[in-house]
Amino acid sequence: MSLMRATSPHARSGDNTARVMLQVAAATAPGVLAMVIYFGIGVLINIALSVVTALLCEAAVMRLRGRPAAFYLADYSAFVTALLLGIALPSYCAWWLPVVGSAVAIVLAKHLYGGMGYNPFNPAMVGYVVLLISFPVDMTRWVGPAEIIGSAPSISEAISLVFGSYNIDGFTRATPLEIVRLNESVLLSQLYEVESVFSRGTIAGVGWETISFGFLLGGLFLLFRGVITWHAPVAMLATLALLSLLFYDSGSSLSEGSPLLHLFSGGTMFGAFFIITDPVSGATSNKGRLIFGAGVGLFTYIIRAWGSYPDAVAFAVLLMNFAAPTIDNYTLPRTYGHKRPRHATDLEER
Repeated sequence: MSLMRATSPHARSGDNTARVMLQVAAATAPGVLAMVIYFGIGVLINIALSVVTALLCEAAVMRLRGRPAAFYLADYSAFVTALLLGIALPSYCAWWLPVVGSAVAIVLAKHLYGGMGYNPFNPAMVGYVVLLISFPVDMTRWVGPAEIIGSAPSISEAISLVFGSYNIDGFTRATPLEIVRLNESVLLSQLYEVESVFSRGTIAGVGWETISFGFLLGGLFLLFRGVITWHAPVAMLATLALLSLLFYDSGSSLSEGSPLLHLFSGGTMFGAFFIITDPVSGATSNKGRLIFGAGVGLFTYIIRAWGSYPDAVAFAVLLMNFAAPTIDNYTLPRTYGHKRPRHATDLEER
């Protein structure tokens, strides 16, 4: 018996939830650093407010459920949810936006469904979309890169902007995706010459492209560590690139932008490696992840090109969260010894 225990093919891993969450948090560092360099410390204020609110809400809910708060805080899932939400919010947004968004993400999107492992939707994206729909003006005031506005807000200006005693309009600029979407008069090549965000950039707008490369670097780190698989990110990026290439039309005034613009501007890289790879709200099998990622890429382009929101990653993710159970039903891997793949409904029929 002891020999059988020693030689059986048991799978062992040194990773637990806390270690995985900390690796995800660490992988965001290059992108966050780039945001600080180009946009100032606003993202750090967002993260701080989001994290404090999320941890307080997590502890309060655990107490209400009669469970030890310290034990559940130690898995860092609430911390990572708040971190991702803080990164996604516009820098220097009003202080109550990260507070409300984090509360919605933890209390409603996570614990209303039973807590970690039971939430059908990505909590950070639920918080983001609730804020975007409820407060569209506040959620679309993005600060321009330091190279465009002269310099990033100082610490005192940042605090004043966040807590409402300073006018943010002097720092805001349209994002690259917004600029291209609103253009209906000149060729893209001419637009790139006129708009400083493009003329001072390389492929997708100064600042934004560097931030995207930062999150791409963090995503590659997660792939190297085996925290995520390549299937969903590659499927999303490939689908988005293909659609933007098909509808590029050589850069006319009505063009929705080149593949490089769609890949390296907005929240594309952040969403591809840090949002759609959520193991709870996404698909579970490798085939399912390919379908899930392709669906996110499809909806992202459709909403960007013909919808009301220039950056549509959050909406695309939530739409595919709806589809994830159905995808899982039809993409379960074949059980060893069986000739055909399983369906989740097979168990119900029995």
